[in-house]
Amino acid sequence: MTTTHSVLHTSALTSLPLLARGKVRDNYAVGQDRLLMVASDRLSAFDVILGEPIPGKGALLTQMALFWFDKLGHICSNHLTGEAPESVVTPAEIPQVAGRSMLVRRLKPIPVEAVVRGYLAGSGWAEYQQSQSVCGVPLPAGLKNASKLPEPIFTPAAKAQVGEHDENISYEQVVGIVGPELAAQIRKLSIEIYETAAAFALTKGIIIADTKFEFGLDEHGTLTLMDEVLTPDSSRYWPIEGYEAALALGANPPSYDKQFVRDWLEAVRINGKPWDKTPPSPHLPPDVIARTAAKYQEAMARLTA
Repeated sequence: MTTTHSVLHTSALTSLPLLARGKVRDNYAVGQDRLLMVASDRLSAFDVILGEPIPGKGALLTQMALFWFDKLGHICSNHLTGEAPESVVTPAEIPQVAGRSMLVRRLKPIPVEAVVRGYLAGSGWAEYQQSQSVCGVPLPAGLKNASKLPEPIFTPAAKAQVGEHDENISYEQVVGIVGPELAAQIRKLSIEIYETAAAFALTKGIIIADTKFEFGLDEHGTLTLMDEVLTPDSSRYWPIEGYEAALALGANPPSYDKQFVRDWLEAVRINGKPWDKTPPSPHLPPDVIARTAAKYQEAMARLTA
């Protein structure tokens, strides 16, 4: 466990049973009906967990998720219980939990990443160049890297195990997994949440290019927003300054998210060769760690200003 200077790479609570460690969050069982989700300072890129934590990241992700859950509460229910996470651990464990955790209802998770794209970027841009479509959704000709789409599109992915890559799937495949009624509900709700959040973020000078949501079903079968929501770990955040210039060049716009680290990892050479995106990852230099932490902090400051 690393907790020096309140940096937490991996939590080590002994008062609760550990259920799973994700790329960022450690989930503990609280009885049969609740979970304690602890956001570590781990960073993953290309589905590989990097060795160096980003100081302050877990707390920022948690505060940002809580900000969005509150702002979007009128659109759909979420998994928050409203109880203090510190109330379910021992006094000695509170430093690992305080400010970086959520105490949530235990749901039946839906095994689909609900991805919404408002702009063409990342794997969507790569796919568009091959087929002029993304996840089976046809798009107009002539779009460039970072182009705004005519309207947001739902481009789901199958959830992968830790260390494996999420796989883009078609809407028809989602129907096959969850049935037509729930698939339609997930698509409609995902796009509505994205449009609401993107419009708000724009008033703060931030473009949310794309994002992914996770949903579960509660004991009544109600579709419920869970995990994190609209953080720079699950979304592409671009400052509005510099966007037009990047678009004109066909380049990745400056970003508040992990793209900065991804770009560094793409450029780094190990023994003269590019990193093959399998563990172990290259060691992040201190300046990359510091600049990444600063980007997360700036995104939060702008959003909540």
